Amino acid sequence: MSDDSSVLRTKPVEDVLAQAGGPDGEGGDDAHGPGRLTRRLGPFDLMGFGIGIVIGTGIFTLTGIEAKNHAGPGVVISFLIAGAVSLLAALCYAELASAVPTAGSAYTYAYATIGEVFAWIIGWDLILEFALGASVVARGWSGYLQELFDLPTSVFGEQSVVNVGAIAIVLLLGVVAVVGIRESARVTNTLVVVKVAVCLFVVVAGAFYVKAANLSPFIPPARPVEEGTSGLKQPVSQALFGIEPTAFGFAGVLTAAAVVFFAYTGFEAVANLGEETRKPHRDLPLGLLGTLAVCTVLYVGVSLVITGMVPFDELNEGAPIASAFEAVGAGWASVLVSIAAVAGLTSVILVDIVAMGRIGFSMGRDGLIPRSVAAVHPRWGTPWRITLMTVVLVAALAGFVPLTALADLVSIGTLFAFVVVSIAVPILRRTKPDLPRPFRTPLSPVVPVVSALACVYLMSNLSLETWLRFAIWMVLGLLVYFLYGRRHARLNAS
Repeated sequence: MSDDSSVLRTKPVEDVLAQAGGPDGEGGDDAHGPGRLTRRLGPFDLMGFGIGIVIGTGIFTLTGIEAKNHAGPGVVISFLIAGAVSLLAALCYAELASAVPTAGSAYTYAYATIGEVFAWIIGWDLILEFALGASVVARGWSGYLQELFDLPTSVFGEQSVVNVGAIAIVLLLGVVAVVGIRESARVTNTLVVVKVAVCLFVVVAGAFYVKAANLSPFIPPARPVEEGTSGLKQPVSQALFGIEPTAFGFAGVLTAAAVVFFAYTGFEAVANLGEETRKPHRDLPLGLLGTLAVCTVLYVGVSLVITGMVPFDELNEGAPIASAFEAVGAGWASVLVSIAAVAGLTSVILVDIVAMGRIGFSMGRDGLIPRSVAAVHPRWGTPWRITLMTVVLVAALAGFVPLTALADLVSIGTLFAFVVVSIAVPILRRTKPDLPRPFRTPLSPVVPVVSALACVYLMSNLSLETWLRFAIWMVLGLLVYFLYGRRHARLNAS
């Protein structure tokens, strides 16, 4: 372990396993910790959580936005590229999650490999991802529900001053998350069945309305961006190399891939449930890779059908799937799509809340935030205090702050976490060669290095303003770390 005063000090893997009760939940007590989570989940529960958080706003909105503005029908390729990068990261997650099953996922992996300050940055980064993601999705849920049942716009949807619908769903799901992980799993699995069934319906029913002419050219020729577009919206890669900003072409497909990556964010939340999984060495890799496989197939199928049903430049950016069915005279199908959207967004909010609670639990156990807030409820077996705190934060954001254009910010936060996880795999193999690894990332270190480089490349395709917002959030996080976390860290007493 590094010097106790160093910001690069690392947490021993043995300590991580002891806190979690060993690789399969047996043995080892953490006398300094706030309590122990309860192991109640199996592989299908994990896949339910994974699919529950992944299939949401990404497929229901980003398909239309990116097809219309950047990629045309080539958005199908964008989803494939984003899925391939996610697969590389998932392979790295699977090795670390099976070897070090913990509630903190990427945060804990960084703490055990590259140092405390990087662990803090990742934890702070993941809080950004899940909190903003849950807030945005809650507002989307309120809007879909308002449209589906014609509810008053004064309290539902974006026209409301106080979005009561968004606040209500966050508080309701917060109760579910606090009461127990099994209850959360049951709710999530039920909602997943609904939205997967409707996604399959979209692919099968929509295929009858596909016109080959709408898919040609599959990748529209590159064209200059509209005059007056802010330079801050230009991808970093174009700004660095002085490339003239363009839309469409293969560059547009890559830009779209960086944005639709948002549609895959969240599968890493499965790794946060390592301490609540009955057989983590077997079930965590199954949950991670199974989630990604199912979601990639559905994404590619839905995006191909939607761009084949309607010319890409006529797609509705707000509700592309429902409007596509209306455009071909199948308005009845849009009702089913709206139901799937409500179910999909509900499960995303729930898993976001669960994930934030587990990250906060791990950071509190390590002393980087006050340990008292990470206490585990004696009856429900969940980190109830930190979960309630995050629920209040998300409810406030969702109710009072109109959050727009945040998909990019969530994407950059997730990609950054993936870079750290990818780097952690070869580092941990070198520092802990004898650590049991039930699942091993193939072709290491090649796959982890390619994964990290691919994530960095996708990050470079995000806009300058996204990088600026991300940098501001990181600076705030470092201030909190140096003013509190570093001085109160549990390693100070080790």
